[in-house]
Amino acid sequence: MSVSRRQSMVDSGHKRLSVVRQCALLKIARSGLYYERTGESAINLVLMREIDRAFTEWPFLGVRQMCRYLVSLGYSAGTKRIRRLMRSMGLMAVYQKPKTSTPNPEHKRYPYLLRGLSIDRSNQVWCADITYIPMRKGFLYLVAIMDWHSRKVLSWRLSNTMETDFCVAALEEALAKHGAPDIFNTDQGSQFTSFSFTNVLRDNGIRISMDGRGRWLDNVFIERLWRSLKYENVYLNAYETGSEARTGIGRWIAFYNHTRPHSSLEGKTPDDWYYEDLLKAA
Repeated sequence: MSVSRRQSMVDSGHKRLSVVRQCALLKIARSGLYYERTGESAINLVLMREIDRAFTEWPFLGVRQMCRYLVSLGYSAGTKRIRRLMRSMGLMAVYQKPKTSTPNPEHKRYPYLLRGLSIDRSNQVWCADITYIPMRKGFLYLVAIMDWHSRKVLSWRLSNTMETDFCVAALEEALAKHGAPDIFNTDQGSQFTSFSFTNVLRDNGIRISMDGRGRWLDNVFIERLWRSLKYENVYLNAYETGSEARTGIGRWIAFYNHTRPHSSLEGKTPDDWYYEDLLKAA
């Protein structure tokens, strides 16, 4: 969605709703009102869609393997270009790798707290992750907050940038609607290690847990959510605009929470499992 389109949706002079509140209701990041993404070329957008499909299916593919795969499809794809595109999409192969980048020294990293922990109730552990959403003429980023035990999606946000504010907005919405969990688990992405994100967790008395670098299985449930969302919704629709994507993804998440049964939840929906847990704890 263009900056001009986003700006047309927000009334800066509204007498009752602030710009921040309007952005929250529209589920757009406030930074998106002012920041216009430098567009990728048409061929790069095609490559990014193919990379996303392949990575969703085979999350162990690194840059060189991805290049070979794209070449096998008939694309001209050098490692330098694919490395840049995968980095912009936030993709990294799931295996443990040697240290290839230096973490931000100003961001504290926290230990992984879930190893050996019995997770047997809702609101015991929440998790969050960001994924790339391809569209017909561009792409967005989606963050979701999930309850680990019930698999319920507690909140979500779309953004056209990887800045931290849309993750903080999703976190604050989840806390406002559902209270606070005991533990919050994420990967070591800069959005989740940022002061603004971790300060919200600490201010709410939540213990912070972070996966090991490249440890996809540490956050496996939300990774399964991304796979289902993309195959059942995103790839089938090829959204034209951000508003279309927001409406379509919101409809699918409502279906996932309220209607879609899970074999791992004894055939119940995430909503059924989550609220039954809360009744037991009451």
